[in-house]
Amino acid sequence: MKTPIIIVNFKTYNESTGENSLNLAKICDKLSKQTQASIAVAVQTAEINKISESISIPVLSQHIDPITPGRNTGFILPESVKQAGAKATIINHSEHRLDFETLKQSIEKAKQINLKVVACAKDADDAKKIASLNPDFIAVEPPELIGGDISVSTAKPEVIEDSVKAIKSVNPDIKVLCGAGVKNSDDVRKAIELGSQGILVASGIVKAENQEQAIKDLINGLIS
Repeated sequence: MKTPIIIVNFKTYNESTGENSLNLAKICDKLSKQTQASIAVAVQTAEINKISESISIPVLSQHIDPITPGRNTGFILPESVKQAGAKATIINHSEHRLDFETLKQSIEKAKQINLKVVACAKDADDAKKIASLNPDFIAVEPPELIGGDISVSTAKPEVIEDSVKAIKSVNPDIKVLCGAGVKNSDDVRKAIELGSQGILVASGIVKAENQEQAIKDLINGLIS
């Protein structure tokens, strides 16, 4: 997962479920090979194995629980997503927030099995606190902008700048991503200029009328 990177979060949209999920993953894989841009996909747990066997770019789980093998019906076992082919996991997304202790345990568990972690934060203060747990990536996404028409790099550029400073002051090795409302090359370019090392994007790609063209546009902002 080299940076700068585009991580496409498939969430649970119809456009990224089942056969649609595999098709979108293959588009991301194709464009990564064509452009040499670093792209990864975060897919639903049930589809990790199918997709990881079909593409060469990194596949992420959208969540894990800090559990060990045993009696945990309904939870997501980290070892399971790792064995299914996931190279990393998203944790603490605004749609699946965790209390700090659970987040800490989840990151520790992921590290034990060499599963990379993309921990989400809502603002600079949250990002600084999470940085003390030493995840591999922190993705800063103001919840009020997620799924909207205005990107964080346009609406709240100070959030990116402040978050980069806060995170790097704790651990300069943590890679900083940003998300929320990112839809085009200008959004990506501005995010990189503000210090982000990549983006976490969902509806801007998944819900696009032309998913391939939407990804190409983001790539232009990433590598230009």
